Amino acid sequence: MNRRGNRRSMLAAVVTTVAILAMASTPAFAGHRQDAVRAAAQELVRQGFPAVVVYVRDGTRERRVAAGKADMATGEPATAQHRFRIASNTKAFTATVVLQLVGEGRLSLSDTLADVLPGVVRGGGYEPERITVRQLLEHSSGIHDPLDPHFFDPYLVDQDRGHVYPPREVIRRSLVDPPSFPPGAKTGYSNTGYLLLGLIIERVTGNAADWEIRDRILRPLHLNRTTFPLIDPYIHGRHLHGYDLTGQDMSVFSPSYDWTAGAMMSTVDDLADFHRALFGGRLLAPREQRLLREAGPDGHHALGVETGPLRCPGRQRTIWGNTGAGPGYLSVSMTTADGTRQVVLVATTFDLAAELRDEPTVPASPMPAVVAGLCS
Repeated sequence: MNRRGNRRSMLAAVVTTVAILAMASTPAFAGHRQDAVRAAAQELVRQGFPAVVVYVRDGTRERRVAAGKADMATGEPATAQHRFRIASNTKAFTATVVLQLVGEGRLSLSDTLADVLPGVVRGGGYEPERITVRQLLEHSSGIHDPLDPHFFDPYLVDQDRGHVYPPREVIRRSLVDPPSFPPGAKTGYSNTGYLLLGLIIERVTGNAADWEIRDRILRPLHLNRTTFPLIDPYIHGRHLHGYDLTGQDMSVFSPSYDWTAGAMMSTVDDLADFHRALFGGRLLAPREQRLLREAGPDGHHALGVETGPLRCPGRQRTIWGNTGAGPGYLSVSMTTADGTRQVVLVATTFDLAAELRDEPTVPASPMPAVVAGLCS
């Protein structure tokens, strides 16, 4: 979660970084794409990431590349089977459940917060009767994340990694300050908006949001290594350890503050299977599948997913997917519009404290590996 609510998506970096595109057209990248992905992953480790793991699909052909160490303390090698925190990739799971409820006639994208969560958003200049479900999904509600510079102090200053922020407390602290802009006026990335969507799922279904995600998505797709922890700060089983820029292990960290905006954990294969099912039309009815790709005011954030053009050598592709960034982990999951090519990447450094200081959060951009996987 970015406390300022204006995180610039990593997908924007994919489509605008000229140096990366130039690299993609050099002989090393123009030859064997799989070798290019491995070379890019190894280079990212050389530049400072403890581990980089990449899943690549071209049609029905799949490949996995792993470089670096899963645990710097033990020297355990990273593999594609290791789990990690997917951060904001969680939003696509949440959005899928919301769109399924729309398809079932239990919810409408035009429903307002006053309709579906009466009394939750109030005061401070907020107009819940004008904020719609669609605006929450596309980040155009004007609701920002907590602006309090000390919001993360329990974790980062007091070193209480198990500290629990209930979602309603995060929402309450977000609403202390007035909205960023009038509803629908523009785009402002909002994790708090996705916490509200979690509450909407619970109000509409009468069930816990994490239960709905498991029942509607994880179980049908057999995503057996994907979990949705609520307050447990530990990653159980084999997992990649995540680090900040000083090398401090950030793997133990309560996901409570991020809930339906970013608390889930997965593997590169499970995340790839989810996005393949989502963009392949297996999770949504045709109408909601079309709605999924309706972009908001910035033309980039759609209903729980992101989109943009990617210039590959000799052609331009449109890509769809999600990105995630949270304490210790950076992840990218992208699929070409025609569904033929797909990349899921995780790199094990993200410095939350540096982000709060508006300083660089990672040792290098992970995008060379993403571009190498998506471009031939």
